[in-house]
Parts: sequence; structure tokens; C-alpha cells
Amino acid sequence: MSANEKKMPGTGLEDIGVPGQMFLRDALTSCTDPLKAIEEFQLENGILLPSLRQMLPLLDLHGVRRLDFHTSVMEEIRERLIQHINDIGQKEGRERDKKLKELLSKSFPLVKVKPLRPVVMAILRNTTHIDDKYLRVLVSRPVVMAILRNTTHIDDKYLRVLVRDRDLYNDTDTEVKRQIWKDNQSLFGDEVSPLLSQYIKEKENVLFDHNNLTNLFFTPSPKLRRQGDVVQKLAHMIGNSVKLYDMVLQFLRTLFLRTRNVHYCTLRAELLMALHDLEVQDIISVDPCHKFTWCLDACIREKNVDIKRSRELQGFLDSIKRGQEQVLGDLSMTLCDPYAINFLATSAMKILQHLINNEGLPRENTILILLLRMLALGLSAWVMIDSQEFKEPKLDSQVVTKFLPALMSLIVDDQVRSLNSKLPPDERESAITIIEHSGPPPDACQAYVQESSVASIIAMYYTLQTAKQRDRIGLMRVLGTLATCDSDRAFEDPFLHFLISLLIHMGDEFSTEDFCTVIFDEFFYAGISRENVVRHMLKLLWYVYPKLSSTRLHAIMKVLQPNAQHNDAVHSLYKQLTEKIGSEQEPPAIPENLDYLESPLMSVPTPAPIS
Repeated sequence: MSANEKKMPGTGLEDIGVPGQMFLRDALTSCTDPLKAIEEFQLENGILLPSLRQMLPLLDLHGVRRLDFHTSVMEEIRERLIQHINDIGQKEGRERDKKLKELLSKSFPLVKVKPLRPVVMAILRNTTHIDDKYLRVLVSRPVVMAILRNTTHIDDKYLRVLVRDRDLYNDTDTEVKRQIWKDNQSLFGDEVSPLLSQYIKEKENVLFDHNNLTNLFFTPSPKLRRQGDVVQKLAHMIGNSVKLYDMVLQFLRTLFLRTRNVHYCTLRAELLMALHDLEVQDIISVDPCHKFTWCLDACIREKNVDIKRSRELQGFLDSIKRGQEQVLGDLSMTLCDPYAINFLATSAMKILQHLINNEGLPRENTILILLLRMLALGLSAWVMIDSQEFKEPKLDSQVVTKFLPALMSLIVDDQVRSLNSKLPPDERESAITIIEHSGPPPDACQAYVQESSVASIIAMYYTLQTAKQRDRIGLMRVLGTLATCDSDRAFEDPFLHFLISLLIHMGDEFSTEDFCTVIFDEFFYAGISRENVVRHMLKLLWYVYPKLSSTRLHAIMKVLQPNAQHNDAVHSLYKQLTEKIGSEQEPPAIPENLDYLESPLMSVPTPAPIS
């Protein structure tokens, strides 16, 4: 027998007067007849019921092992005992605590017996405080986490022991880890980091999916999105701990600052609303962004900014007092969420159409001004957090007085041209003279798209509108302008994802060189140094390459050829596309009905101005 085996501790049965493995080992090493020693051990320690003793030989004849028989009896008794303990736990008063304390005292040594451990756990689950004398034993055992997982309070000195022992730490449930994480941010970060990476990967999988055209980024409702595994796991890890919630928010701010990835902003909003759904009052009552995020979430869910909601949102922004400006950092992250940007921009486009129909001016619509104000705050999130200067950016008045009127004139021009093209030939001559190939957008449009992120976003969403209407001329007029938009907003994934989905449905247009010149030469090539632009272009070619001339296709494929700096996904997709083109396979079928491309926010009702 090895030295390690000699040092092997008992199971705890000896501690309650029941011979266990230590007793059996000593008996076998000191006896002259091992088989007789085993038989005596079984006789003395089996189920002490005379009526059952007579049944054991019968069970032997049927091939039922003694171990299986005793295990089944033990399991049945164990379940009944656990139910009895839970019944005691439902009661209140000193008598309940006294009974649980007595049970714990008698059963605690059996914690080292794995089949009986659930009994001890059941007692601890119903116990509000564990005596130090038990904890002193537990911290030296690998099974400590199985016991502590149901404890509401653990002394810090024991938690420090648990942190140092990785086996103990890994064996515990979230309820215990929460107590450890509160004073160990790095350890909590190790637990959270894989979830955050998984969340980003899931978002990118949707944005870059080239096989499923109906897998659209903006389609899921806010309620559905926050039911995702990562958000729910994070909410469970946080529980009702304000400290852990603050840690997660700090992780999200740091990662957003380091990567500029807007999906961290989405997660910040979704996590808060998930805790709202779970009614974790300890957290939502102290998060200063809760009411604003809740109101914005309701607007997105209802696809509308009505007068009441607009007043609530505006009132919250106006109520931020001196000394509370740091709240703007989290508010800007909430508004930087692509789903929030999508809602604000589509709502603004609806209002602009309403103003066109009623010959109104943008500066007269206070809800539009509020939407633009929130857009400006959301688009300044990274700069604000990076500089730590928490001051709401002032909306450029000329965006309202010059850019939007210029864009409205462009919209009217496109609408008149589209209407004129549908008239009979003889009536076209009597209509307003329309140049079939309209010129570039007004100078004000181009200038402000280059200087203002708010103007860029509005122009981008008008571009999506022209693509949705399959207005090739309208699209060609405005898309090239976006190549120079402020902060390269037009090369961000949510916009490109939606744009590519719409362009795929304009496949026939790619057979014309003027259309390809605008799409590729004027727009996409301006962002070709960005890996994400390459991936979106590969997705577009996956569906439209048969429409392209051989010269154009060859030139694009040469430009898109990945290098060592591109990741494996780009190399793989490029290789698949090359093989697809070489084998002259037919591109995947494209649904004729565009309804599935309808953003859930495209049908936002036009709100009335605030009186």
C-alpha cells in the first residue's frame, strides 16, 4: 500500500460511529481470512432489519448486487429526508432554527460521503448562517463549494481560502461566487470575459451571415434580444448585487473605449432591462439611467415616440443637474446602441416625410429636434467617455436649418422623378421637367455629411430608403456621398448589413456599369482597407456575381483578395466564393418578397409636435 493511500482520510462515517473505509482497510490488513472479514463487515453494517436479511439470498439468485440494493434503499430514504428538511425550512421561528442546527450537527461529518452530501446541502440551503466551526472544516476540503453554495453569508477569511484553491472555486455555484467576486474584480472579470466575447461573436455572426438572408440584425424585438443566453447569464451572475452590476458596467465602458465596438452599448441597455424584467429593485432603483432606458425601450417596442414619451425623455435630459453630469456617459452608451440609433433615425425620417407632406419646417417640430439631440448624444459616446468630459454636445443648428431642408429638397426631387417616370409618355412632357439622370445632391447635403455625424446618420437612412424602393437613380445620387461621411459612419456593420441585404435585391442593376461605378468605385472602395467592408462585399458578390461583367468581377475579386492580416473567416469566404464562381454555380435563391427586409422600425407612426 502506497504512502498516499495510508494518508487517505476517512469519509466521515467513523465520526458518527459507523465503520467506514478506514475501519474496513484496517480489518483487511490485520485479518488472516479477508473473505471472512468482508462477510462479517457486511453482516454487521447492512440494513439491520431481520425481515430483509431473509430476502438478500433471493436477490442474489436474481443477480441483484448487494451494492445496487443498498444504493436504491439509500436513495429512497435520502429523498424522503430531504423533503422533510425542506418542510422544516418552510417554517419560521426559533424551533425551526434549533431543529436545523441539530440536524446539521449530526449530519455534517457525512458531507464527505458524496451520495449523502445532498442531505447536508438541504440543511444548509435552509440555514441562514453557518457556524464557524463547520466552515473551518470545510475550507480544507475539496467539497467545500458543494456545501457553501446554499449559504447566504460566508466570512471573508474563508472566502480568501476558497479563492486560493481553484478546485474549491470551480466546484461552487454562482450564489457563493457572488460573495467572492464582490472583493475580487479580476476573478469576476475572468468569469465575465468569455460571456462578453460570446455576445460580440453572436452579433457578428448575424451581421456577416452570408447564407441566410432572413437573419436580419434589426428584426428581433427588444424583449426577445434580452432573453439571450449571455444577457440572462450575466443577470444571474449579478443577482441583486449593486457592486457586481457596477463592475459589469465598468467592464463594458472599458471595452467600448478600447475597441469602439457599439455592441457593448447594446449589452449595457439589454442587461439593465433584463434586470428590470426580473424586478431586481436593489439595482434598478439606484441606476440613474433606468427610467430613461425603460422609456426608450418602450418607444422601440411600440415603434413610436408619442407626446408623453417624448416629454419623459426630454424631461430626463433636462433634469441632469450640475455634479451629475457623469450620468451622461452611460446615457450616451444607451443611445449609441445600434438599435437605438436605428429607431431614432427611422423616426426622424418619418417626421421629415410628414413635414414634406405638410410643407413644414424641421425647426418647428420639437420631437424631431429631440430625436436629433439624442442622436448627437449617442454618437458622441466614445469621445465623451474617452475624454471624461461629460457634457451634452450641442446640436449644430445648421444641421436643422440647412442640412435637413436640403435633404428634404432631395427627397422631393427623387419623389417627383419617380412619380414622373410612372406617368404615360404624353403626360410626362407636360409635367415638371425631370432630368432622367439627376445630378449630385445639394452642396449642403454633401458638406454636412462630411462634418456632422448626425447628418451622416440621417443621410445613411435616406440611402436605405432609396434602396428599399429600388430607386437606382436616387441611390446612385446619394451613396457616393456617404464615402466621406463623418467618422466613417457609413462603413459600420449595422448599416452595411442592411444596405447589402437591400442591394442583393437590386441584383439586375449590377449588369450596368454606371451602377457598379457608384456602388464599388465611389463607395465600397473608399473603405476597402477595413476588414469588415471586405466581408460585406464578399457577401454581396455571393449573390450578384453572375450579373457582373467578367472584367468588373475579375477586378473586384483581385481587390478583395485577402492577405495575412485578414482573419480566417475572410480567407474562408473568399475561397468559397472563388470556387463558386469557378464552378459556375447558380447563386442562392433570393426571396422575391421584400417584406422580410422591413425593419421593425420602418413603420414608425409620425408623432405630433409637442405643444
